[in-house]
Amino acid sequence: MLPGNLEKVMFGVISTPVLHLADRYQVCTHLIANGPAVAADIAEDLHIDPETTERMLLVLTAFEIVQRTPEGRYSLPDAVRPFVDPDSDRYIGGFLAHLVQETASRMALLDSYLQHGKDSVDGPDRQPFNSLYRDEEATSRFLKAMWDLSFAPSTELAALARLATTTRLIDVGGASGPFAVAALQHSPALRATVFDLPEVEPYLEETRTARGLGDRLTFAPGDFLTDELPQGDCIAFGYILSDWPDNTCVQLLRKAHRACHDHGRVLVMDRLFNESKQGPLATSAMNLTMHLETRGRHRTAHEYTTLLKEAGFTQCEAYKSNSDKHLVIGHKA
Repeated sequence: MLPGNLEKVMFGVISTPVLHLADRYQVCTHLIANGPAVAADIAEDLHIDPETTERMLLVLTAFEIVQRTPEGRYSLPDAVRPFVDPDSDRYIGGFLAHLVQETASRMALLDSYLQHGKDSVDGPDRQPFNSLYRDEEATSRFLKAMWDLSFAPSTELAALARLATTTRLIDVGGASGPFAVAALQHSPALRATVFDLPEVEPYLEETRTARGLGDRLTFAPGDFLTDELPQGDCIAFGYILSDWPDNTCVQLLRKAHRACHDHGRVLVMDRLFNESKQGPLATSAMNLTMHLETRGRHRTAHEYTTLLKEAGFTQCEAYKSNSDKHLVIGHKA
C-alpha cells in the first residue's frame, strides 16, 4: 500500500477540481444551509446529476473534506466549513477557481522549463500580469482570487502591524483592497490609498462602496515598475514581492524608501519559508506557482530582511501570524 502522503499527492490532480466543482455547483453551500443530507437529495435540490454528485462526495470524504455516515449522509466538518462558505471572510472559492482555471493550465510548462529553463521558454519580454489581466473576465477572476487569498489573513496582519499611529497607508499593488480594508477596519483614524494598474480601479471602487469607507479609501493608478509610489508613512507590499526576482524587489523597496516619510515603515506581507526551507507545504507549492505564473519566488524572513536592508531600511523585524501569510517590517530612519 502506498504511504498516505504519496497517495494524496498522486490523487491531488483529482481532488482539487472536485472541490472546485463542489463549490461552483453549491454542494458545500447546500450542506451549510441544510445540514447533513444524502447525495440524491443534494443533487435533486441543486438540479445536478445524482451519481456524479455521490462519486464526487466520496472523493471529498476520502480527503476528509466532508464526512459521511454509514447511512450515506454527508456533512461538513466544523474546521472546513468557513473556508467553503461564501459568506465567510475565510472563503477560498475564488482562489480554488484560480488554481483550476489558471495555474493548472500552465503546469505543462514545467516540462519545458526543466529542459530549457524558464527564461528561454518565456522569453525576455514576457509580462506575467498581461495574461492575468488579459480581459475583464480574467481580471475579475484574478482579483476575486486575491481577495479570497488575502482578506482573512490581512485582519491579523493589520493587528500585527500596529497601525495606531499611522495616518497614511500606501498599499502597493493592493488589488481590490483586502489589506487596505482590513487596516482601515482595525485603525479608525487611518486613511489608505491603493496604488495599482488603472484597470483595477473599478474593483477597488466596488470595495470602497460595499464597505462604506468613503474618502478613507482612495485609488492611485500607476505601474510600480515604471512609476514612483505615492507618499505615506507606511508603504505596504501584500503578496507582491514574491512575484519578482531579487533585483526588482530591491528596486521596488528603494521606491518605497523614497516614498516613505521619515520614521515611517514598509510592510512586506507574504508567505515565508522556514529557514531550513523544508516547508510549510503551502509556501512550497505556491513557490512553484510563482515560477509558472510570475517571475518571482517565496523567501525566508532572513532573505526579505536582506532585501530591505539593501534598499536602505533598518531595524527589520519579522512577525509570524496564525495564517500562511506573515509580516516583515523595515523602518526608515
